[in-house]
Amino acid sequence: MASQIVVGVDGSAPSSAAVEWAAADAARREHDLRLVHVCEQWSHSEGTEYCAGALEAAADRARGITSGVKVTTDLLTGNVIDELIAESATADCLVLGSRGLGGFTGMMLGSVSTAMAGHATGPVVVVRGLQPAEHGRVVIGYDGSEHAQAAMEYAVEQAMRRRAELHVVTAWQVPSFSPYAVAYSSLIEQVMQEEKRAARELVEPWRTNNPDLVITDEQPCEHPVAALTRAAKAADLVVVGSRGLGGFASALLGSVSHAVLHHVACPVAVVRSARKEQS
Repeated sequence: MASQIVVGVDGSAPSSAAVEWAAADAARREHDLRLVHVCEQWSHSEGTEYCAGALEAAADRARGITSGVKVTTDLLTGNVIDELIAESATADCLVLGSRGLGGFTGMMLGSVSTAMAGHATGPVVVVRGLQPAEHGRVVIGYDGSEHAQAAMEYAVEQAMRRRAELHVVTAWQVPSFSPYAVAYSSLIEQVMQEEKRAARELVEPWRTNNPDLVITDEQPCEHPVAALTRAAKAADLVVVGSRGLGGFASALLGSVSHAVLHHVACPVAVVRSARKEQS
């Protein structure tokens, strides 16, 4: 039985982009596609009619993109966030537009997509809009943490299915030194070289275990958000773990993944380390 990709549909332009992205991804990865619309704005026939229309239009769009994917729809009622969290429990991944209807046009990321990235079970892909061109590259922010390991597994599969290059970004920052440490410039240089070496070594096991995949890497000395935002300009997908090293255990969505969602224009996948975290 094929796994299913679930898409949250609301009739907005970002939602339509999410449907198209998910349909293509379902075809590449041989998954079923499930489209859901949570009707919570109205309680009677007018609202139900609109919701059903938005859902059917999304299904027509998905079927028009690919004929080899099983597409199903479901019209749900209740709280959008609660219903989508429940949907994510049995989904391979949950795909959403960056903003939905009713959102402020100046906001880069809506409240629903932010909540899903922090609370959903499994990967959440946030799609901002249709990309003008393909780059043949998947970018991942990788720091060796538990969440990053899960994110890397997802990124490897995405790159292989797309027959794309996987580019691994392991950003690091210069440790704080005393103002008097200038006298120990050689020691500082040694520390910096060690940081880069350790970052490079994180990638080697993935390269060894995936010999058919082209894996490139970089270890920039800059903030991870800046490094990933730059790399994303030539990426079809950016993948991050929901939290990285140094994050507070109680934080469901780390500062880096949250910032990447707000600053990166291409689709972003946020991957959690284990489903049991949601229990």
